[in-house]
Amino acid sequence: MSAAERAEPGLVCAFAVTRTPPGPSALASVPGHEEGGPLRVLDAGGLYVVVQDVPEALFGEQALAERLNRPADLERCARAHHRAVEAAAGMGGPRAGAAGGAAVVPLPMATLYRGDRSALRAVDERRPVLEALLDRLRDRTEWAVKVHAAEGSADAAPGPPAGPEGSGSGGRAYLSRVSARRRDRQEAHGKARTEAEAIDAELRRHAVAATRHRPQSERLTGRRTPQLLNAAYLVENADRDAFTRALAALTAEGGRPSVRADASGPWIPYSFARWDEEPVPETGRREVPA
Repeated sequence: MSAAERAEPGLVCAFAVTRTPPGPSALASVPGHEEGGPLRVLDAGGLYVVVQDVPEALFGEQALAERLNRPADLERCARAHHRAVEAAAGMGGPRAGAAGGAAVVPLPMATLYRGDRSALRAVDERRPVLEALLDRLRDRTEWAVKVHAAEGSADAAPGPPAGPEGSGSGGRAYLSRVSARRRDRQEAHGKARTEAEAIDAELRRHAVAATRHRPQSERLTGRRTPQLLNAAYLVENADRDAFTRALAALTAEGGRPSVRADASGPWIPYSFARWDEEPVPETGRREVPA
């Protein structure tokens, strides 16, 4: 694709809203969609929107739908979107949004407008929601925790050994072994679920809000065992040490033998920043001073 095609105007892709606009040098160092122009900032009167001009030939409704149905194109779009959200937070790298980054409201991927005026009007119409989200997310980050059943527990609990050939045990013994194996599997799965719930309950004690996403399939996780918990936690930066200590204790090898827990963070709080959804309620664990 030629430089002229890349610079072709058409649509405006909006990535994130913030109260603290990133500087020109920070934006210049971050590529957005490879088919579009440089990242830039729109002033919405106290709110700032990080946007990029993109060609309608590639980002129009039908063309974009076709591209997002191709896994490689979908991944490229998602990475470009995340880079631009990081730029809006004023921090680069995979942990943008950690302590020191500006609060941002990431917009859904492929949020497109026909020109700056349309983008600014959309922000103005949602101003109260955006202001409330930015207040809520200030000095807070997201942590992700995924809990799977341990290998050999819920997925493959062993049954009793088969009886010797010719023992005369017959069909009753076989059905008894099948029933015992089913019981073992159910008990193992129940124990794993109980441990996953205990992990979630403990982490919620150290977070201001938490939300659960749909568990991922074994095809996506690459594991043989089911995913029991796919959760995100909104944590005050000031309470990060307490949260990470609890996390370390819960995910320590052998601490909870029926499950395996993996955690990552801190991240920009995507799970708690949707401007088109009801906000996840806070836990209310802190007393608010009068």
